[in-house]
Amino acid sequence: MASFTVVVGDPESGSSYQLEAAEQDANRFLGKEIGEEVDGSAVGLDGYTLEITGGSDDAGRPLNGEVAGADLTEVLMEDRQTGYKPERDGERRRITVRGREVSDAVAQVNASITDRGSTDVDDLLGEGEDEDDE
Repeated sequence: MASFTVVVGDPESGSSYQLEAAEQDANRFLGKEIGEEVDGSAVGLDGYTLEITGGSDDAGRPLNGEVAGADLTEVLMEDRQTGYKPERDGERRRITVRGREVSDAVAQVNASITDRGSTDVDDLLGEGEDEDDE
């Protein structure tokens, strides 16, 4: 069975949340590609919609939005992009990346909130409750 760490970014507050998706919840991400939307209830955010923005596999190789499928591929990179930062002008390097499709080999999925629900994210995740006690 698949399981992922899903890092959800909140563009309004600038916060990010690391959540776990296992078994059936993780299956909602399988087969989706970068840029596609997923129901937020898969990670406990009922009423929210998440857009997949990237991810990485267990070896740290990033998902690349320009490579179709879910397999490993070597790509000749010239410009700065995910997984490659050239050190000088004109530098090129062949980098191993994973395709844009989420598969069992992916360990982390990055997502961003696109549509909000009626309840605040902190309330849904149970965060911030300790701050009220002090």
